[in-house]
Amino acid sequence: MERLQSHRDFVTVLKRRRKVAAKDIVVHYLMRGDTAFQADNVASVRRLGLAVSKAVGNAVVRNGVKRRFRVLARMHEDALPPGCDIVMRAKPGAASASFRSLDAQVAKSFDDIRAKTSAAGTGDGS
Repeated sequence: MERLQSHRDFVTVLKRRRKVAAKDIVVHYLMRGDTAFQADNVASVRRLGLAVSKAVGNAVVRNGVKRRFRVLARMHEDALPPGCDIVMRAKPGAASASFRSLDAQVAKSFDDIRAKTSAAGTGDGS
């Protein structure tokens, strides 16, 4: 899974306001075919952005949460449709959540995204 590199890409995903929420995370998503915005790279690549605010904890805690999110996103990326950009936002409880709990939440969130985008047929998900 590649990373969302530019601030513009990150904000584009967040502004669409399509999201799936769980106890400790919120996953914002955007199918790149949804907008006039098209990346120059391969359209089937899934990209990841992370948002972990100071409400989650100090820098050490936030970095730990980001490492866990990256591992979980890599483990479950095949559940996402091709061409999907996501931003995983940590809620304050993510710092104290077990890896197993986060694993289940990410798996369910990614499955929900796939279901919403395939049900719409166009990747709309609304």
